[in-house]
Amino acid sequence: MPDGSKRLFAAAKLASEARAKYRFLPAAALPPDLPSGPIAIADMANAFGVTHRTLHFYEEKGLISADRIGLMRVYGISDVLRMAVINICRETGMSIAVIQEMMDELHKAETQEAAEDIFHNALFSRKRELTSEVSTLHRQMQLVTELLDYDSAAETDRLNDNRDQSALTDQERRCLELMVEGQTAVKIAREMEIRLEEAQALEAAVIQKFGTNNRFQAVAKAVLLGIVKT
Repeated sequence: MPDGSKRLFAAAKLASEARAKYRFLPAAALPPDLPSGPIAIADMANAFGVTHRTLHFYEEKGLISADRIGLMRVYGISDVLRMAVINICRETGMSIAVIQEMMDELHKAETQEAAEDIFHNALFSRKRELTSEVSTLHRQMQLVTELLDYDSAAETDRLNDNRDQSALTDQERRCLELMVEGQTAVKIAREMEIRLEEAQALEAAVIQKFGTNNRFQAVAKAVLLGIVKT
């Protein structure tokens, strides 16, 4: 390596080590077999399984910074350590905005313990978000399962066969059509020219005959069965 390149290489290494000395970061596993000294952008991308474009994006957002050896971008140990933390956060699904906020707090951390606390708080917050998302997905999956857990053909025949005691009456069918349109019980009563109590009773009968718990489930099931159209 020419002397000029060696001097630039050494200067980049010292600058990176100086940044690392005054920065506290949470412990994060580093990729194996990292090259010693400043790491070229290609090696950095390969080590963390990201693209050059991703590294450029993180630089634009101020999450990491690159030095230069000639025209080549290189990253010091401080950038590698930050990248390890960023990579973990991205794998958990944290947004870039949240990671930026966390890294700003880490930059101000005065002890290693404080840095670990900041990191753990971010992870706990993400865990709460994921728990909420899982709960929502579970409810939606349960509803879909309830709607699909029947013999479609038999159910359709039963609800459309006026000889069956569980079949919809003409009034109940009209009420169902208005429910599909999103009409309230008050508007259903007005449209059908009946009392509010009668409209509410018709709605309750429809919900019961579909074996559901509320008007939303009854409407969804009716549409799924093809009894009414949206």
